[in-house]
Amino acid sequence: MKERLELTIDGEDFVALSREAYERLVEAAEDAADSAAIARFEQRLAAGDEEFVPSAMVDRILAGENLVRVWREHRGLTVSALAEMAGIAQPYLSQIETGKREGTLQTMKKIAGALRVKLDDLV
Repeated sequence: MKERLELTIDGEDFVALSREAYERLVEAAEDAADSAAIARFEQRLAAGDEEFVPSAMVDRILAGENLVRVWREHRGLTVSALAEMAGIAQPYLSQIETGKREGTLQTMKKIAGALRVKLDDLV
């Protein structure tokens, strides 16, 4: 069975494929894109730019828990330890975690740095 037909229309070359051949090409392209994405992730993971997080942590984030608290606890830090690492007052960090205050952009950058996460992971 012939899977393709070569055509010339108005001087331009075209190829007609069977539906099955076309679907195989699309699947191969999707597989290649997936493989490339996995390779990029593995490179970032090896460089320390990515990390795996437990599903329980994801569940807490999806449930709406405070992102700073979730990451702090995941890192095994106390409020006092994180506040010291970030160079902010412990009561201020507590207020951020309880939602009584919003951290300034500068403060959130300090907290993200201390937690070794991107700012986007906290806001």
